[in-house]
Amino acid sequence: MSRFPETLTALAAAALLAAPAAAEPLGLGRTATPEEIATWDIDVRPDGQGLPEGSGSVMDGEPIYLNQCAACHGDFGEGLGRWPVISGGEDTLTDQRPVKTVGSYWPFASTVFDYVHRAMPFGYAQSLSDDDVYAVTAYILYLNYIVEDDFVLSKESFTEVEMPNAGNFYMDPRPDTPVYEREDPCMSDCKDDAEITMRAAVLDVTPDEGEEPSGAGSID
Repeated sequence: MSRFPETLTALAAAALLAAPAAAEPLGLGRTATPEEIATWDIDVRPDGQGLPEGSGSVMDGEPIYLNQCAACHGDFGEGLGRWPVISGGEDTLTDQRPVKTVGSYWPFASTVFDYVHRAMPFGYAQSLSDDDVYAVTAYILYLNYIVEDDFVLSKESFTEVEMPNAGNFYMDPRPDTPVYEREDPCMSDCKDDAEITMRAAVLDVTPDEGEEPSGAGSID
């Protein structure tokens, strides 16, 4: 009688004895404290959920913007060198080279606040106070003719802001279309030949160190 099955059984038993249980904790790390979680949990939603307490006016935002933002984005949001343009661009979204700015493209004011709050100023992210972020956001909205010069942005007034391009964003309907319900979708060799009708433009918003960029905005 062959002993090979017995050998396999013995090896399997030895492996089970040597290996730790799958559910056994590794003993690494610890549970994050509520304070640590709060440091990361700073996202702001389109309905204003997540906004911190505070407020800031357009007038308060102007000097902060000029000191903290204008070096890259220009005094009026026009962009310097190849740094992003954040104002203007109205009625360009159907152009071959659209200018996508806060005023021409962004659908929610929360996107402006969240990005400034989370990532700006460049190199000194999250150095602004909550009131400063409210003020800078208000000033950027003003540069895009979305609010008046006496506007004060706060948790209460946030939902009053209407972004010009908000109506052009909608839920992607494609999962409900018949093309995704076909029983025999083509997965290879579906077309005899392919014709290139358009090529992507190069987008580069970060100048190389030591070089003086040319042009303006995010379009190369």
